[in-house]
Parts: sequence; C-alpha cells; structure tokens
Amino acid sequence: MKAARIYLLLHILSTTGVLVNTFDPFTTTVVIGVGATLGRTIYNYLHESCDSKWIAFNATGLQVDLENKLFGQHIASRIILKAVNGFMSNSNPKKPLVLSLHGWTGTGKNFVSQLIAENIYREGMDSSFVHVFTSTLHFPHKSQIDTYKSQLQQWIKGNITNCERSMFIFDEMDKMHPGLIDSIKPYLDYYERLDGVSYRKAIFIFLSNTGGDSIIQTALDFWQAGRNREEIELKDLETSLSLSVFNNKQGGFFQTSLIDKNLVDFFVPFLPLEYQHVVQCAMAEMKARGLQPRREIADMVAKDLVYFPKSERVFSVKGCKTIESKLDYYT
Repeated sequence: MKAARIYLLLHILSTTGVLVNTFDPFTTTVVIGVGATLGRTIYNYLHESCDSKWIAFNATGLQVDLENKLFGQHIASRIILKAVNGFMSNSNPKKPLVLSLHGWTGTGKNFVSQLIAENIYREGMDSSFVHVFTSTLHFPHKSQIDTYKSQLQQWIKGNITNCERSMFIFDEMDKMHPGLIDSIKPYLDYYERLDGVSYRKAIFIFLSNTGGDSIIQTALDFWQAGRNREEIELKDLETSLSLSVFNNKQGGFFQTSLIDKNLVDFFVPFLPLEYQHVVQCAMAEMKARGLQPRREIADMVAKDLVYFPKSERVFSVKGCKTIESKLDYYT
C-alpha cells in the first residue's frame, strides 16, 4: 500500500514538472526550497499520523461489514454497531469505550476487532495506533506480574499521549493472571485527565472464551425448546455472562474492579455457530480469495467439522476457525 502511494506521488510530481533532470542556475535555488517542502509533504503523506486523514470512522462501512461478513451473531452485531457508532460520534465522551467480547473459539471475536479497526483506521490492524496484547505472549510469568503492571501502564499512557484515538485489544483474557488488568483501571474510569493525559477517546477491547459455556447453554435451551436463535436477546445472557466472568478464578477478570465498578460498557456474547453459518464462512472465504463461491465445496468443508451435541450435531465445536485451512484441502 505504501509502495503504491510512493509511486502515485512520484507520478504526480513528474507529470506536473516538479521532478526534472536538469536545472538552470536560477531554478536550482528554487528547487532546493521546493524539495525541502516536498520532502515534508511526502513524509506526511506516507507516515501515519494521528489526524482525520488517517483516523476517520466509517459507520456505513462497519454496518455493511457486520451484515455481510459476520455470520450468526445478531446480538453482537447490533451491540458493536451501536456502541462504536455512538462513541465515535461523540466529540467529548466521558470515558473510553470498553467492550468485552465472549464466546467459544471461532465465533468471530477477533474478526470483529479487525472490522472495527478497519473502519476507524486507514491502516486497519496495521495501524501504529492499534495495539494488541496476547496474555500468553506478553504476560507469561505469574512471578513477574508487578513488572507487567508497570509496563502495561507505561505502554498505555505512552501510546495515548502519542494519539488519543488509540485502540487496545487484549486477547486471551481467560489466560491472563488475575489482578493484572486492574492496573489499568484508572485509564478506563471517568477522569477528565490523569497526569495531564486524557484517555477518554481510546477504545479497549477484551477477548475471552470465559462465559462461553453459559452462552452455549442458553443457545441449547432455545434450540431444545424449538425456538429460533434470533429470539435470543442480550437480556437472556448479560447477567449470567458478567457473573461467570467475574467469578472465574482462572481468568483475568476474576473479581476485577473493572466489572465491580461498572467500567465495562458492554459484555458482548458470541453465540455458537451452526452448520449454515459455517457454510457462509466458507463461501465468504472463497470470495475473499478471488474465487467463485461454490456451495458444494462449502458443504464439504462444513460437513468435515465436529459438531455438538454429538447425536444432533447442532453447533460447530470450533466455529469457523479452521475454515481457511480446510479450504486449502478442498480447493
């Protein structure tokens, strides 16, 4: 992408006569000054900065992406769209946006984080203002939790000082050491400024498998009662989900002040995916690869996955997580 921008700039400059091979004595002095200005212009054009040219929320784009790329998640889609749209439309929010996404693997939590980033930052997940922390990678040793707390505070403060519209994604919250995430509690609270820094325009997204069992049980209850999954509402899941997360001794949210002080704006449940959703994932992946989507191949991929309960085969154990590798085999 950057290479293409460089080529475009050079093409524009050359066609407008700014780039020439030889100069007479008079134009040499002028060109030196123009060159310095162009150098700054090119640098600013190519180098990501914290301004509206690089950071601009595309509400329509997010809505279209959620409708056409995220499957089987009517609750999550609705919450995400309203939450992000409302937050990004507010020029003076009272606190950062804090979302906690929960559900089994392969249901779309990481994918939704990517969609949010792509519709806010011009560089998407490659933006220097999007920061991803993975618990098992960045915070592996329980004995170093005090060091991690200090580092985490410094990372967040430094990055938000650099750009107030920063996004922080914490993956594998269910594997994070309890107590660690409380170190950033002040940055998520209703403070106008902390040590001269405002954190109010930042976005924090937590991803976790914790609470997945209660979500699945609710989905099973609806299915066994013969009710459509689209009838499941947030109120059917929110209370049990937040309690499950707060009381899970093995997770990073165990008795955390972020929940106790109501600093998490939304607990977003991701429902287990059914056969039809896996087929949709396979069709979408083929389209993303520039291939003609073929239903017969999507069906072969979907049938190759493991479902539960074993007798009824209703929900995919891994959601759409292995679709990409499965397609490599069938295409």
